[in-house]
Amino acid sequence: MNRLFDLRAVIGGLFTPYGVIVTLVGLFDDPAEIDKAQGVRINLWMGLAMLALGLLMLLWLRLNPPKPLEAGEEKED
Repeated sequence: MNRLFDLRAVIGGLFTPYGVIVTLVGLFDDPAEIDKAQGVRINLWMGLAMLALGLLMLLWLRLNPPKPLEAGEEKED
């Protein structure tokens, strides 16, 4: 149950697909959009940064999973 509410899973699960989408948009930017950003392919760079952050969060979750709750540690409402 505590794995469900781990913020690393939420952040990684949101940033990874959004990073893929923004990266793809950045790959196919037309020159007018690049000129608006003063020659920087901002969609490409931000998409890659979002993708890296999402994958790092998922990797962190995979390498250091949350500990299971003991029988006496359950919260009472």
